[in-house]
Amino acid sequence: MPLSVLVSLVVVGIAGIALLLHLAGRSKRCVLTREDAEAAWQRHFPGDIVEQVTVARDGHAALVLTHLGPGLVWAFGADTVARRLEDFDLIDTGDGLRVEFHDFTASSVSLVLDDFERPHWRNLMRAP
Repeated sequence: MPLSVLVSLVVVGIAGIALLLHLAGRSKRCVLTREDAEAAWQRHFPGDIVEQVTVARDGHAALVLTHLGPGLVWAFGADTVARRLEDFDLIDTGDGLRVEFHDFTASSVSLVLDDFERPHWRNLMRAP
């Protein structure tokens, strides 16, 4: 088989899979509820005792307070990512906060927070 035909088949196949996933609704960014955020945290950190969950108004992030300290769950496409807030920097942005982790596996995340949420989250993120 000529290389040009093989490359064309691969490109069309990948595009077709992406289109099918999009049409099936699998490309939507997940929206978190308190229960979803707690379940996501437990999936990433089984055995942690979740004491409080605060979901952002846009539903794409949640601040989780556990017996070991604060953590963050956020939407990453149709799935979630969770990180403990142990070694990070907080940066104010025009529409919320940017959390820069000192970890190459999840370098940073931008949180969309309104003027009421921003100081509240900043305070909870610094909790011991």
